[in-house]
Amino acid sequence: MMPDPLGLLTVLEDGDLRLEPLEERHRDGLRAACAEDEAIWDMYGVSYGAGHFDDSFTALICGVERLPFAILVDGELAGMTAWIGTNAAWRSSEIGNTYLRPQFRGGRINGPLKRLMLAHGFRCGLKRIFFSVDTRNARSQAACRKIGASLDGVLRNERITWTGFERDSAIFSVVERDRERLGL
Repeated sequence: MMPDPLGLLTVLEDGDLRLEPLEERHRDGLRAACAEDEAIWDMYGVSYGAGHFDDSFTALICGVERLPFAILVDGELAGMTAWIGTNAAWRSSEIGNTYLRPQFRGGRINGPLKRLMLAHGFRCGLKRIFFSVDTRNARSQAACRKIGASLDGVLRNERITWTGFERDSAIFSVVERDRERLGL
């Protein structure tokens, strides 16, 4: 797992929402959760769908670029998210690798989840937190706008996804000076 000099990977809670470091014990529950929407993985850089889940999960919890969380709502596994590519010297990190089971979509969880992570990231010393969203994913772009993130621009051909698609990524950010405006 990636080093965590800023202390970003810790249990975070807000009411019935709990983020806890993703561990092996979450594997089976997350596999079942990710299988609830096989079609969504076509828009992700990495697939957690059937046939890909175990390799992707192992890479996630053993990798050096991400600090992953399990998302729980009232104790039920609702999905996953992660800090990605944190640069302690630049005080910058991405929030991504987010997946919510279909029953938890629609704003009830994502907004509070992202606000919880944003507030914690700024408390840990981050100055810029960003989101990289596939331009085909209108729902995720709307969610970024809803939490008050600003569109910085679009990076064309920013990555090649697991399907071979050359993805354009909309980059949204929240910077430290936005905290007061957003109530963080």
